[in-house]
Amino acid sequence: MTKRFLPFHLALLFLSMVLTGCSTQNEPPTGSSGNQDQTSYNVNPSETIDDLTDSGNDSMDNDGDNSTENSGDNSTPSGEQTDSDSDVPIVYMTTDISPEGLMAVYEALGWTPTGRVAVKLSTGEPPASNYLRPELIKDVVDAVNGTIVECNTAYGGSRSETAMHYQVAEDHGFTEIADFQILDENGSMTLPVEGGSVLTENYVGAAFADYDSYLVLSHFKGHAMAGYGGAIKNISIGLGSSEGKAWIHSGGTGGSMWGGEQDAFLEAMAEAGKSVSDYLGNGERIVYVNVMNRLSVDCDCDGNPAEPDIHDIGILSSADPVALDQACIDLIYAQKDGDGAALVKRIESRNGLHTLEHAEKIGLGSRHYSLVNIDE
Repeated sequence: MTKRFLPFHLALLFLSMVLTGCSTQNEPPTGSSGNQDQTSYNVNPSETIDDLTDSGNDSMDNDGDNSTENSGDNSTPSGEQTDSDSDVPIVYMTTDISPEGLMAVYEALGWTPTGRVAVKLSTGEPPASNYLRPELIKDVVDAVNGTIVECNTAYGGSRSETAMHYQVAEDHGFTEIADFQILDENGSMTLPVEGGSVLTENYVGAAFADYDSYLVLSHFKGHAMAGYGGAIKNISIGLGSSEGKAWIHSGGTGGSMWGGEQDAFLEAMAEAGKSVSDYLGNGERIVYVNVMNRLSVDCDCDGNPAEPDIHDIGILSSADPVALDQACIDLIYAQKDGDGAALVKRIESRNGLHTLEHAEKIGLGSRHYSLVNIDE
């Protein structure tokens, strides 16, 4: 039976339909109701993470009741933790947010990269975003002999042009620890999307295919448009060229990045992510690590993110990006005394869980998972 030893307990969370504003560059205010799907889930968690085994896909009422009374239904926005060791992906976890902890959860995967290895991360928008610091990731980048890769943004700022983006990478210390490449400095390449409902093709950086294996390092956090950002966002929006980012944001219509239909955007992220996984040996040549620190409601594309209302949680890894992001979501909802309430509201006001729903539906991964705490 899989071990699950988590010290976190579920208690009351303040859930609200009103979202605080956001200053992400060139994105609409996060409190705006204009283009955003203001779906909200009435979640009343009241048990420990260890008890989530059987609560999995319980339906969640959306009756508009935002009171802090605990109804005792124990529902969560989760897939399901399970005792099965064979049919579900494993998510490994440590509470040790350090180079040693990061190396430990990576090694727990038992994955051996082949060929030329890319390490995908966000370089972070200046001046004060919460990107993963070079001193945290250096050891694991060295271990895979990786080249750090990133793509240009599609919304202006310091990372929208290749020369400026290389400067940001240098300023943030990434070029000191490894080789670094902007994948779309020479444009885009096209990946087919199989089984999608909004995309038939995805545009990634032209140098994407120069690498045989990918280690995806993601800082888990909120996001002004997607609700949250983790592994799926990092391989869709993150690996998208500037052209590809705009394509995903528009839901595959080629229209405005900011004015598209919300669920189509979320589904496009899932489908773009699947195209990446499919290209890399149906997921055999890519693995994922999410770092749950500095859990702001704002993305690392925001140079001045809001301060977190939640403590640091840990580092998680998996070969399944859906299971990994789902486990992180479940840990957010598991916090006590209202910790993380702002992040929960950010996720729900953007209908962020729909990305996971669609990703599972199209076969990118599973929302059911076994959680293994390697600290025990």
